[in-house]
Formats: sequence, structure tokens, C-alpha cells
Amino acid sequence: MKLLTLNCHSWQEKDQIGKIKYLAKTINENDYDVITLQEVSQLVNTENVNSIIKKDNFALLLKEELDKYNMNKYNFYWDFSHIGFDIYEEGLAIFTKHRIIDTKSFFITENQDRSYWKTRKVVKMTISYNEKNLDFYSCHVGWWNDEEEPFKNQVDNIMKRVNDATTFLMGDFNNNAFIRDEGYDYLIEKGLKDLYLLAEEKDSGVTVKGKIAGWDENEEKLRLDLMLCNKSIKVKSIKVIFNGKNKDIISDHYGVESDIDI
Repeated sequence: MKLLTLNCHSWQEKDQIGKIKYLAKTINENDYDVITLQEVSQLVNTENVNSIIKKDNFALLLKEELDKYNMNKYNFYWDFSHIGFDIYEEGLAIFTKHRIIDTKSFFITENQDRSYWKTRKVVKMTISYNEKNLDFYSCHVGWWNDEEEPFKNQVDNIMKRVNDATTFLMGDFNNNAFIRDEGYDYLIEKGLKDLYLLAEEKDSGVTVKGKIAGWDENEEKLRLDLMLCNKSIKVKSIKVIFNGKNKDIISDHYGVESDIDI
């Protein structure tokens, strides 16, 4: 099974349409089973396609590009968590080529006012894979030292939803895995397994270099984007992608791809 996660930084990138096409081309080439995306935005004032999705929704446009390769091979679920920069409905998405059993979204912050930029939601998808149900969460979690919306509380609210099913938490966790006794260690204390540590083949794991939004003073190399599982599984490889070495850069975050054996 092949997995991909990426914080898209959508509609804040130059040549965003070109980068959507490049992402679709890469997904088609690598034939991922599940893709989790964060910062998947649409403009507040754009015309609606249905009750919540608008014509310029990043996930919808990505789906349209993917359909040019293979009609309806991939389907997605999207919801938005908050208004960003006053003009975007910023959300999360999960794509899969497998049968979708169920989808959900839920708040993980105490504040549930979508006009507040620190409000966070998570989207969940249950898929059928080899006659077995697997749960996937696309996560964009807050910062360890945030007094208004503590990281611990957000993680606790996610973990309340995790049951005995094989579950993957993937996305931007806004906590550097190279730092001890903060958010990353709290995730591991919850019993989650880091696919990076389980992998037989891996690279540096670095997904952010230098200053980005939310890390305005950063000058370090960070591993913020993670793939976690509630069970120990066989991980053949895990690699950073869209970093200028393994595919072109298309966001302020690099992505992560893995090849696992379920």
C-alpha cells in the first residue's frame, strides 16, 4: 500500500494551477492508495458547486486533473476548519482509489468558531482494503506551546476517536520530531507508531527548511509532517517528496510518501 501526505499551502503558491497539475501527475505515476492533504482551501466568495464545495476548491480541481488520467479512479472527502487570511475557507482532504465506507469530520479545538484561525478540524475516512476496514485521518494540529488551544488537548480529542481498527494519522503536526519532551513525544506516548522509525529504507525526514507561516523565526530543518499508526506494521520505505530532489517543490512544506505492507 502506498501513502502520501502533503500540506498544500493552497492558493498561496505561485502558479497554483500548474502545481495542482504536477501533483496530479505525480499521484497518477506513483499510484498511491491514500492521500491526505492539509491547507486545502477555497475562496470564501466563490460560487458553490454543492453545499460546501466551491468552484475553486483545491481538492475539486485536483480531482478534475486526476480524472484526465483515469475517470473516477480517485474520490475524495473534504471539509474546512477555519477562515484563513480573511478570504479562504481552509480545510483538509483525503483521496483514495479504494471503496469508501464512511467519512467524518470533527473539531479538535475547544473553539469551534470557524472565523477564528486557530479553530481546527480533522477529517476521517474509512476505506475497504483487501476486505479489511482501515481508518485514515488527515490532521493539521496546532503548536505545543499554544496557551489558547493546547496541543495536548487537540491530540486527546483525536485519540478519543481511535478504536481497535488499524488507524493512520497523517499530516502536519506542527511539532518538530527532532525535539524531545514536546508534541512529537506526546504523540508517541499515546501509543502511536512513527512509520519513519519502522521503515526499512528512509531519508532525512526533513519536511520544512527555514521560515514558513507559523514558524516565522525558524532557521532549522524540521520534521513536522508525519505518518503515524496505532499498530506496528511493516514499512518498506518512507521518503520525503516534493523537496527539489524527489520531485519539484510545490508547497512551503515537503510531502511524505511511504510503501507499507498491510
